[in-house]
Amino acid sequence: MGKYDFFSILSRMKYINRWALMRNTLTESLDSHTKEVAVIAHALAVIGNTRLGKSYNCDRAAVLALYHDAHEIFTGDMPTPVKYQNPDILSAFKSVERASNEKITSSLPEDLKNVYLPLLTGENNPELLPLIKAADKIAALIKCIEERKAGNTEFLSAEKAIRNSSPYLNIREAEIFLEEFLPSYEDALDDLSL
Repeated sequence: MGKYDFFSILSRMKYINRWALMRNTLTESLDSHTKEVAVIAHALAVIGNTRLGKSYNCDRAAVLALYHDAHEIFTGDMPTPVKYQNPDILSAFKSVERASNEKITSSLPEDLKNVYLPLLTGENNPELLPLIKAADKIAALIKCIEERKAGNTEFLSAEKAIRNSSPYLNIREAEIFLEEFLPSYEDALDDLSL
């Protein structure tokens, strides 16, 4: 047997801070972000199955979400305006993302690589990728709401841009989540139905 670093590399997600170019009232780690995206992706899949007659693998959606940003262990959180500034930057970033995923996967024994690489890339589950993308956007929107509620106006334009973005606008599962569950993120703890 050998020494493999895969899981210790993944554990470093807790040290990667998101939203680095913006003033934050509460620092959000990559670790906490992926957990929130996993919860929301699972919810979107459940909504799709329960309300829309889909047959998503809800557990797989949650697991893919847990790994969706693992490449950021090496790349950091690339700000959206920079990443999508032009096609050349996006293409270069996607190349770096692939290389990072391959580097992470190379820290596994051979017999496990084929299990984990698809989790990092989502390549075997294209039907779930729109849900993961929508969950990612919803998690970012929640972060913006939390910052606004804390009096931080730094996130106002990001909130507006996310609310107007297309990745979840054509996904009915996400629209249902936004209609039924997002409003309570505006509430204080005492206002929640506990």
